[in-house]
Order: sequence, then structure tokens, then C-alpha cells
Amino acid sequence: METSPPPTSAERVSRWRWLWILPRLAFILFVGGVALLLWMSDRADKEERRATLISDILWLEQNLRFHLTRNEEVLGRIDAAHTVSAAAFESFARTVFGFESGLRQLIWLGADGAVRQAHPITMDPSLVGDAGEAVPSRQSFRLARSLGKPVYSRAYPYFTNDWQFEVHVPVSREGSVVGVAIGVYRIRDLLGDSVPWWLAERYRISVIGDSGKVLGTRSKVESAVTEDGYQVGFDPPGWGLALHAVPYHAPRPLASVLLSVSLVILAMIVLWSLWVLRRHVLRRQLAEEQLRQEHAFRKAMEDSLDTGMRARNLDGEIIYVNPAFCRMVGWSAMELIGRRPPMQYWAEDYLDETRDIHDRILAGQGPEEGFELKLKHRNGSVIDVLIHEAPLIDAHGQQSGWMGSMVDITERKLAEQRVRQQQDRLQSTARLVAMGEMASSIAHELNQPLAAISSYCTGAANLLRHQTPATAVLPALDKAVEQARRAAQVIRRIYSLARPSESRFEKVGLGERLDAALALMEADIRQNGIRISLELSRQAEVDGDPVLLEQALFNLLRNAIESMRETAPDQRQITIALTCAEGYASLTIADRGCGIEASVAAQLFDPLFTTKPEGMGMGLAICRSVVENHRGRLSFEANPEGGTVFRILLPMIPQ
Repeated sequence: METSPPPTSAERVSRWRWLWILPRLAFILFVGGVALLLWMSDRADKEERRATLISDILWLEQNLRFHLTRNEEVLGRIDAAHTVSAAAFESFARTVFGFESGLRQLIWLGADGAVRQAHPITMDPSLVGDAGEAVPSRQSFRLARSLGKPVYSRAYPYFTNDWQFEVHVPVSREGSVVGVAIGVYRIRDLLGDSVPWWLAERYRISVIGDSGKVLGTRSKVESAVTEDGYQVGFDPPGWGLALHAVPYHAPRPLASVLLSVSLVILAMIVLWSLWVLRRHVLRRQLAEEQLRQEHAFRKAMEDSLDTGMRARNLDGEIIYVNPAFCRMVGWSAMELIGRRPPMQYWAEDYLDETRDIHDRILAGQGPEEGFELKLKHRNGSVIDVLIHEAPLIDAHGQQSGWMGSMVDITERKLAEQRVRQQQDRLQSTARLVAMGEMASSIAHELNQPLAAISSYCTGAANLLRHQTPATAVLPALDKAVEQARRAAQVIRRIYSLARPSESRFEKVGLGERLDAALALMEADIRQNGIRISLELSRQAEVDGDPVLLEQALFNLLRNAIESMRETAPDQRQITIALTCAEGYASLTIADRGCGIEASVAAQLFDPLFTTKPEGMGMGLAICRSVVENHRGRLSFEANPEGGTVFRILLPMIPQ
């Protein structure tokens, strides 16, 4: 069954992109809703103010109409008693003016149109509109008299900025018009008397003529007005006059302002929260992506390890194993996770030992270093493992279990066993070689003393046969005894070098050990005609085994002698130098032999490697082992005069 590959980071982002569209869309809708709410609230306020304006201006229009109609009725009730004298007329006028009628002058015209009475009389009759004598047209007077009902005149200017109009009210007695009562209204004063203060606080009230000119206004000069207003016809008096009201710019209610500010602040908080949430989610996604990559990297690394990893909780239950551990014991992870002791991979023959070490680890008393244990593979074979246990720490710094790493050392154990077997065989071979070398050395070293003894004894026997005095025979016998003693000394030295013994380190003088080794090689040196050049420092003392050091020097000297078999007799020379510097003793043995070829230089110190037909290849290997056991170094180089220079560097005993 084919499985689809895991989605990439870009695919995961594209899948969840709609989750970002949803909060953005919700935020846009929220902002739009807030804006719509504010707009609707403002519109409702405007409509409410508009409705209030219309209601107020209609009420004002009705109020003015009521005042004008009432004044018409009052003027129509003037009688003859009021018009006969100026005092009576003035009393009537004051009564009319006292009702806040808006009238500023009252005039009584006779049936012929002549002015009979006027109050106040200080006004210039020539400035009175249709009632004045200077006005050529008296249409309003004639129209009122002919119609028998009140008639209003056009508005006309009074002085400079004031405008006024008149109402002509015919007065009839017994069916005939006896005169016309004229009330003069000054528009500015009419508005001042008729418009209440609370209405003036809200609006600027104006009377506008048919040409659009403002004829009178009641307003608060210090307040600004809005552009919107409402206009209604001013009838009566008519003639194109209109009432126009413009509301003042009133500040918005505090509650509405607070609500709007709260909504704006809330929208900003929502926007900031969304931005913070987006940053948090992006950081979380990045952290999750990094965690997934880290987990994938660690899993790939753990899967590639040959080291088995096993995690257990504090109760000993397995909570994690890696593939290497599963391969090591032959059980799958599903079969191992969740298991408690005893485990199926514990070897039956070592069950008690395994259980003991398991309990000690869970109790925190396990070995700090690694320990070896035998486990059982699923196929029944026993394996050797090296285990290291460490506390398993969780994210809060608390120990939640134990993590163990296991290395299969079965092959290493088998290899160590094979190495031990090979070492045993090598030691046996080395002993045989040493016995052969010892026998060869004994034969070589004893050959000359025994030959001298034989010669001295033969000479002494011949002297005795010829009845030579004993005094003449004694020197030969003494020399024979000396040679026998020398032979015994050679045997002791060879035996001390060949017999196995434990290394016993002590203060050793390298010069003395070199003299002893030269004494052993004296016969070969003399037989091969080799010259020895010595430069010794008697202060060169090291901490070591004298027998092993003497054996190493003996092997190096013998190799130097054997390397000069093909060298001309006059060139056969061994130069030995022993110096001390910077806490080290340096001993060089330089010969003029055949030298060492570059092809064999890398294998020169390998055991069983030799270039001699009769050699065993153990001499230089033993020398290097002895020197390195004394914390020194054995090296070689080509001799500029021909041959090879071997150098031994050993640490000296501090003075």
C-alpha cells in the first residue's frame, strides 16, 4: 500500500491559511459594524435634531399665527370711545401692547383714510407704509375696507436695518366700515417678543423676504450655526415672507462621545490583540517547525546509531527504545514499550544478577561508570553488552526516569579472547626464541673461555709430563681458573637475561648497564675487529629494571655488530654517546653497517619481522617494549657516515 509523503512546510501553511482569513474577515466586519453603528447613531441624531427642528419651527409658526390672529381680534374690538380722544386711544394701545403682542405702533384711520389717532405719536407718519400720507398706494387700506377683513401689507424698511409690516383691520358698526385699525409690527421686535428663550438657545430664527434677504433675526451671536436649517412660510402676513430656523452647533452628548471612543479603543485593542496573536502563532508555528525538524534530525541520528538506547520511568517501565536496541535484543518497539521487569531479553542464567543491578539503578545506587551485563537475544543466543545509565530529566528539571545506552561487546569479547590466545602462543614462541638466543649466546660466549681453558690445561699437562717444576705450571693453571671463572660469569649473565622475572624498578646507572652489555659482547667485538668509541655521562641515572635495560642494550649492540659483517675492517666502528639534557638521558648507538632500507623501516619494530636469514624478529620488538615500559622512546635514523643510529630517550631521576 502506497503512502503519501508528509506535507511540506509550504503545504501546511497553505492548508491553514484560511484560519488567518477568518479572523481578518471577522475584524473587518467588526470595524465595519462599529463604523456603521457610529454612522447610524450620527444619522439618527441628525434625524432626531431635524425632526425636533421641524417640530419647533412649526410650533413657532403656530405661535406667531396665534399672536397675529389674537391681535387681529383685539384690534377689531376697538370702539368709538377709544378713538374720540388721544388719551383713550393711548390707553387702548397700552392695553394691546401689554399682551406681548409684538406691536410697536397702533394707528386709527378714518373711513376716508385719514389718520385720526396714533400711538406712539413720536414716530414719523411719513415712514409708515401704506398708512402714511406720502405713500401713493394705499392698496392694503382699500383692500381691507372693501373686503371687510384684516389685510397684511408688504414688509418695508424702517430706518436702516429694521423691517416692519402692517395689519389693516377694518372696524364696522351697524354694517358699515367706520375706520381701519392698523397695527405696525417690527419684525425684529416681533421675533423678540414671540420667540421664547429656550427656542432662541437652540436656533437662529430669521424672517426672510421673497428675495431671500433676511429682514429680522433672533439669535445668539456668540454661537456658531450649522449649514442645515428649515424654512416655513410666514403666513400671515404672507407676501413671500418665510420663517427660517438654523440650529446651533451643539456638542455631542458625553455618553455618545464616550461610546464612540470606547468602540474605537475596543477596535484598536482587538486589532492589537489580533496582531499579537498572529505574532504568537507565527512564533509557535516556527517553534513547532523547528521542533519537528529537530525531532526528525534526532530520530534520524538515533536510528543511524549502533548504540542501543532504552528509557525507563521511575517504576522501571520501558517508555522508549531505538531501532539499534531492537536489533540488539531481537524484539520490536511495540513489544518492548510498556513492559515491566522481568524483561523478555533477560538471560535466565544471569537473572538474579540482572535483577539486582536493575533494582540498584532504580534506587539511584547503580555504578557511576559503565558496567557489563549478559542479555538474551530473541533467538536464544546470549550477548555481552556494556551499559551506561544516566538520569532522565524532564522539561521542568525533575527526574522522570533513567536513560540507558547499550553497546554490544560480544564481538569485542571474542576478539579479546582470541588476542589472549594469540598472546599465549606468542609468549610461548618468544620463550622458545629466547631459549634459542640464550643457547646461541652461551655457545658463542663460552667458546673462547673454554678454548683458553683447554689450551692452558693442555700446556700444563705437557709441562708436567716433562717434569717441569710446579712453579712453572702454576701460571697456566691460574689462567685456566680465570677463564673458568669468566665462563661462569657469562653463564650467570645470560641466565639473568633469559629467565622470566617480574619487573623491579630501581635507580639504574645507564653507564654501568652499558659496560655490562659491552662486557657480554667483548668476544664478538674483538673477533670482528670493531672499534668502540665511548662518550659517557656517569650522572645518567633512571628509574628502571636493570636486567631489562641491559637486555635491550645487549640486543642493540648485537644488531650493530651483525650489521657490519660486510663492512671493510678499517671502517668497523661503533660510536656510543650518553648525554643528559632537560631531565632526559639520551643514549645513541651509531654503527657503520649496511643501514636500513626505506621499504622495511615502517616494519622494523614489528614482532616476528626480520631481514636476517637466521633471525626470529623479536630483538627490536623487545627493545622497544622495554624502553616504552620505562616511559621512554626508541627511534632510529640514518647515519651520515653510513649505517644506522639508534637513539634511546629515558626520563632521569630528579636530582
